[in-house]
Amino acid sequence: MLVENKLVQIGVAAGELKVSVDTIRRWAKQGLIKASRDGRGNRLFNVAEIERLQRKLSGSGEEKPFTVLRSDKTYPRATCVDLFAGGGGTALGFHNAGIPHVFLNEFDRNAVATLRQNSQAHGFDWNICPEDVHEVDFSKLDAQVIQAGFPCQAFSYAGKSRGFEDTRGTLFFEFARAIRTICPAIAVGENVRGLVKHDHGNTLTTMLNTFDELGYRVNYQVLRAQYLDVPQKRERLILFATRKDLDLPIIFPKENDYVLTLKEALQNVPESPGQRYTERKAKVMEMIPEGGNWRDLPDEIQREYMGASYFLGGGKTGMARRMAWNQPALTLTCNPAQKQTERCHPSETRPFTVREYARIQTFPDDWEFCGSMAAQYKQIGNAVPVNLGYHVGRCVLAALGEIPLEDTMEVVAPLSLTPEEASSSEQGVLL
Repeated sequence: MLVENKLVQIGVAAGELKVSVDTIRRWAKQGLIKASRDGRGNRLFNVAEIERLQRKLSGSGEEKPFTVLRSDKTYPRATCVDLFAGGGGTALGFHNAGIPHVFLNEFDRNAVATLRQNSQAHGFDWNICPEDVHEVDFSKLDAQVIQAGFPCQAFSYAGKSRGFEDTRGTLFFEFARAIRTICPAIAVGENVRGLVKHDHGNTLTTMLNTFDELGYRVNYQVLRAQYLDVPQKRERLILFATRKDLDLPIIFPKENDYVLTLKEALQNVPESPGQRYTERKAKVMEMIPEGGNWRDLPDEIQREYMGASYFLGGGKTGMARRMAWNQPALTLTCNPAQKQTERCHPSETRPFTVREYARIQTFPDDWEFCGSMAAQYKQIGNAVPVNLGYHVGRCVLAALGEIPLEDTMEVVAPLSLTPEEASSSEQGVLL
C-alpha cells in the first residue's frame, strides 16, 4: 500500500514505516533520500520517498532504466555559446534540452577531437573553436545564452572593488568578457561546490558582483546530481544570471524524490577497455566488501596499504573504496584507480571501464571519447553529467519564455549583493 507525500520529522517517519531512526539517518548519509528543514532547523523527510526506497531495496520496487534525457523539439531562438566545453557534458545536456549551439570553445586537443567526432557522428554541425580562450574574438558572435564551466581560481584584488577588473588574468574573466561583448539574455556558470567557501567566500562574492556590474541579476545553487536523474553523488555550483533590462526570471531545477542506483545505470552497459589494478592492489581490493573501504581490511593490511595515511586524521573513506549496487556512485574523478579516490566496481575487482564511467555521467553509449585511455577518463571525470545539463537547459528555456514553467523547476529571487549575503550559504536564495 502506497503512503501519501508528507514531510515529517525523523521519529514520526520511523514510526509510520516501522524502520529505525538510525536506518533513516544512514540512508540520508548515503544520499538515497534527502531532507529539508523547517523554520526551527528540524530535518524533515518525505514519508512516501522513504517508502519507495524501502520497496526498491527489498526488490519489490520499480527500477528505473538508464535514460539520457532528451526533448523532441529544438528552440532555434535560444542560441548558445559554450566556453570550456570539455568532452561535451553540458553542451550535450543543453542540446538534448532543445538549445542549439552557435559556438563551442575548448583548448584541450583530446576534448576538441571528442567534440568534433560526435558533432559529425550525430549531425550536430557544431562550430568548434580550438583556440586559447584569451584569443577568441567574441564580437563576431550573437547568442541568447552563454554557458561556461570555468575553473576555480583566486583573484588578485585591487583595492576594495571586488568586481570585473579584479578578475583579470583568470578564466572567469574570459567568461565575463564574453558576456560583456555578446550581451546574452542569460549567462550560466558552472563550478565545484567548493567555490562557495573559496578564499573565505571572496571569490564567489567577486563573481556575483561582476555579474551585477555587467548588468545582470544573479543567484546560485549547489545542485545534487543524484536527485536530478544522475546515478552519482556529485555536487555542482550553478550560477544563473539574467539581463536586468529584460526582466527574466531566475529558474533552477527542483530535486526529484528518487535516486538512480548503479544497478539501474549499468544494466546492459557495452563492454569497453578499462584500467587494471596491479597484482598487489588487486589482492587488497578483493578483501573489500560491496560498499566498503580500507577500514574493512585486517589491521595489518590496513597499515601496509595506507602507509603514513593510516596515522593521519580524517575518515579517508575514498581509499580502497568499492561502490555499492543499490546506491549512486561517489563523485567520479579523472582516474578511477587513484588511491585517494578509489572507484572500484561493486562486484568485480577492477576500476570502472570507460563506458561504465560514461554511463554514470549519463553520456549515451554512442558518445565516443578520443585520445588515450587516461585522456578519456579525464574528459568523463571532468564533465558535468549530461542529465544535469539537461535540467539546467530546460530552466534556461523556461526563463527565456520558450517553454512554460514545469513542475521540475522553481523560480528564485535574485540576490541582493552584499558580501555577507553573497557568501553565506550553498544556496544563494535569500529567505
